[in-house]
Amino acid sequence: MTQTSKVDERVKQASLITKILRRPEFGAFLGAIAIFILFASTDTTGNFAQLGGVSGWTDIAAPIGIVGISVALLMIAGEFDLSTGVLVGTTGLLIGMLVTEFNMNIWLAILCAFIFAGTVGFINGYVVVKTKLPSFIVTLATFFILKGANFAYTKLVTGSVRVTGTDKAEGFDLAEAIFASKFGEANFQIALVWWIAITIIATFVLTRTRFGNWIFAAGGDANAARNAGVPVDRTKIMLFVYTALSAALVGTMFVLRLKGMQAGQGVGQEFYYIIAAAVGGTLLTGGAGSAIGASLGALIMGMAYIGIPYSRWDSDWTATFLGVILFTAVMINTYIGRRAKGGKK
Repeated sequence: MTQTSKVDERVKQASLITKILRRPEFGAFLGAIAIFILFASTDTTGNFAQLGGVSGWTDIAAPIGIVGISVALLMIAGEFDLSTGVLVGTTGLLIGMLVTEFNMNIWLAILCAFIFAGTVGFINGYVVVKTKLPSFIVTLATFFILKGANFAYTKLVTGSVRVTGTDKAEGFDLAEAIFASKFGEANFQIALVWWIAITIIATFVLTRTRFGNWIFAAGGDANAARNAGVPVDRTKIMLFVYTALSAALVGTMFVLRLKGMQAGQGVGQEFYYIIAAAVGGTLLTGGAGSAIGASLGALIMGMAYIGIPYSRWDSDWTATFLGVILFTAVMINTYIGRRAKGGKK
């Protein structure tokens, strides 16, 4: 007597289209194509889609993407960090002061800045996991502490709100070559290489390592993750440290590129990092997202910043345009995600 095998619906394979729709960065990918077509077709200079134009919008996107990726990973784990933007300025100012006021070698100054940033990130994470206070509140407090310190201490030491002359430090040329140089005929910033490398590494960590599984588990259901043996607190603290170090990297790039730093540098950029992550499909509630999506979100922002003036639109509307992009992207990502989850026939 033969028995006919039955397929268990619980293990039924999803179609290729459904798998693609389930990818968190799919909506951002479509959005990036749409934004590119929009500005390429309305560009009045003829440069937007050329190498010069690409160099321009990747120059804007790279710093946002570098920090946006770390913010996305933290958001996947269910937390926020509002101190990343001001920390860019803090680390740049610290490097500038160490080399101009204390005649420190540029490399030692950079090391000190990274140690400082890592400490700030550790304190943020430790306070969040131990007190159970919302990370929004904890890092907002850090934001104001650093913002005030940036202006007050810089003015106290230098008599102004700006540090200049970092290019006179010992070792500057090599540091500039690594963190702030240009390459190619179109003068692409080296930050682009850093951004691509970080995207690849972060994607590998998220999708191919145990730590990546811990990140998703921590943001999906922290209590269930703890019961399963996931070190949720340690994972979150490590991610807070990573966001701070990524901000320090961008701060280093800026202070070397500009050969100085304003006390207000980076303030407000934390929202751009969150926008890049959200546009890229990272859920504000945690548990889903991708590094590639955050990079695509940053790319969209870079194209908007360059595309608007190239199209001779009023640049005062840039922030409004980014707000519309954020709202639209989140709505599309939510719609696609719901359709994909219910898409199995």
